[in-house]
Amino acid sequence: AGRIARPYRTNAGAVDSELSLLAQPNYPINGLVANPLYATDRPSLLALSSVVKVGRLDGPTVADAMDLVDRAVAAESRGLRGRAEYAEIPSILGHSAAGAPAGAATPPARREATARAAQRQAQPSIVNVKVPPLAVPIMRNADGQLRLDTVLLRPEQLMILFSFTHSYFMVDMEIPSAYVTFLRDLMPRKPRAEIYTSLGLQKQGKNLFYRDFLHHQQHSSDKFIIAPGIKGLVMLVFTLPSYPYVFKVIKDYFPPQKETTREGIMGKYQLVKQHDRVGRMADSLEFTNVAFPRHRFDDELYAELQKFAPSVMEEDEDGQVLILKHLYIERRMVPLNIYIQEAQGESLEHAVIEYGNALKDLVAANIFPGDMLWKNFGVTRNGKVVFYDYDEIEYLTDCHFRRVPAPRNEEEEMSGEVWWPVAPRDVFPETFAPFLLGDPQVREVFLRHHAELLDADFWNGQKQRILAGHVHDVFPYDPARRFGSA
Repeated sequence: AGRIARPYRTNAGAVDSELSLLAQPNYPINGLVANPLYATDRPSLLALSSVVKVGRLDGPTVADAMDLVDRAVAAESRGLRGRAEYAEIPSILGHSAAGAPAGAATPPARREATARAAQRQAQPSIVNVKVPPLAVPIMRNADGQLRLDTVLLRPEQLMILFSFTHSYFMVDMEIPSAYVTFLRDLMPRKPRAEIYTSLGLQKQGKNLFYRDFLHHQQHSSDKFIIAPGIKGLVMLVFTLPSYPYVFKVIKDYFPPQKETTREGIMGKYQLVKQHDRVGRMADSLEFTNVAFPRHRFDDELYAELQKFAPSVMEEDEDGQVLILKHLYIERRMVPLNIYIQEAQGESLEHAVIEYGNALKDLVAANIFPGDMLWKNFGVTRNGKVVFYDYDEIEYLTDCHFRRVPAPRNEEEEMSGEVWWPVAPRDVFPETFAPFLLGDPQVREVFLRHHAELLDADFWNGQKQRILAGHVHDVFPYDPARRFGSA
């Protein structure tokens, strides 16, 4: 058991799994064994020879399962007999179902079978035809009528619809894998794990995600390092450069300005998980007892973990495996502060406008991010700005937005400290500017597009609308694409 992490030590296994290992000499029986054929299209000869191909037959009774065997043996000896129907689609594939060129003479029996299949609108089992995406958002107007809001025709538009920044769809499906396969055809670059999660099957999504993560570790050699950007006060964030995700561990202690607890931070992440993320908050996968190869950790990162989060660390007896008892995994993005430092011209303007739009979308969802610094937002591959630091997040309706009172004397006016009384959830929007708008270029763009975010009246107005029951629609596509938007 020396090299197997404690959470994975077990001698339980399915019969077919044990049979598949017969070709492997001296394999460990006290823990899980990696499948060398998993997620690979071109396995090596060694991998192929080390796995015995095993099939499983299921049936309501033993007799039914045995009957499947008997019928298969009989078919091998006598051949298949019976009637088969199929459909020819030469206009699509350019060949008949039997492989003859389109337009070639077809035997009468086959023509009859084809006609019957066509009459029943039979579909071919496998057709290698690219399926164009088509998504039609449907809305209900004030009169209760349904209307089409727009049409989405590009894969990248669908990927945003099923993005990790949007809430799960909660789809009732008889065969989830069929839905996932269909959506993967429309969005080939979308990981299957994310599609399962987007459809509301988070357990399946996490399971598949973790399998892919283990597979990536087996086929990579780079080390886990501290994530680029400004280090957080409550989270220790690290990443694997070759892997597009970050790993977030709650620190054991926080500086005085962070009046929170581990339980409080976990509660904030749960709030985001259950809330409408409106395309502006990153989804996070929560894991416990995750085993990592110890040698894959950079020395600086390992020292940081020992310093700030020793309570979540555990190693096996020989120091080969590092177990982190609790962590969150999120999509890696470019921190907005780094993006703005490197951006110029239109890219800079787009980032600042997107930042303001992200704040307004969060406001529409009754969310106040708390810490609004650029470093707490990230930029996705599609150029969208997303919030990902949740330890100070609050419901907008729980906050009190105030103006800074006028100073009563010269001493108060010249004071560098806050001299007026401040309650725990008091927010003073006009004080955002010194922290956010130090760069003249950033300031000019922000004031031109989002000056109202520095006014308490804007925030109070949005708060009152939410309290009055108004629900503001946030669309996962450009509002300019909406029918009738012109």
